[in-house]
Amino acid sequence: MLASAFRRLALAAALAAIALPPLAAADDFKVGPITIERPWTRATTVQTGAAYMTLKNAGKEADRLVKAASLDAAAVELHTMAIDNGVMRMREVKAIDLKPGAATELKPGGFHIMLIGLKRPLREGESIKLTLTFEKAGTVDVDATVEKAGAPAPKKHAH
Repeated sequence: MLASAFRRLALAAALAAIALPPLAAADDFKVGPITIERPWTRATTVQTGAAYMTLKNAGKEADRLVKAASLDAAAVELHTMAIDNGVMRMREVKAIDLKPGAATELKPGGFHIMLIGLKRPLREGESIKLTLTFEKAGTVDVDATVEKAGAPAPKKHAH
C-alpha cells in the first residue's frame, strides 16, 4: 500500500513538472510576451552610463520599447549608435522595434539605454533598477547588474 501511494505521488509530481512552463533564468524578467534577458550596465566614475540587454518578443505581434526610466538617473533615453561619414555617432530614438518571434539585442555599439545624470557612481557587483515601458506589453521593473568598467558583456553565471 505504501509503495502504491509513493508511485501515485511520483506520477503526480512528474505530471506537474511536465505541465509547468520553463522558468526564466534568475536574471531574466518578463512582461506579456516580452522576455528581458540579462540586463546589465558598466561600473562608472562619471555621471553618464548605458544599460544593455536582450529583448525577446515571443508574441505574434510586433511591439516597441517606448520608454525607460530609473530613479538613479536624472534622465533616461533610448539610443542607437551608428557610423556616419566615418564618425561614430549616438542619437536618441523614440522607440526600439521588437519583431514578433525575434530577439533584439541592446549592446555596446548599437541600441542601448542611456543613463544621464547618474545620482551615484555605479559599482561592480551592484545593480540599478530600470523601469521599461513597451507599447503593447506594458511596464516592468528590471534590475541591471553592474559589471566592471569597460566590460564587453555580462559575466556568464552558472545555473
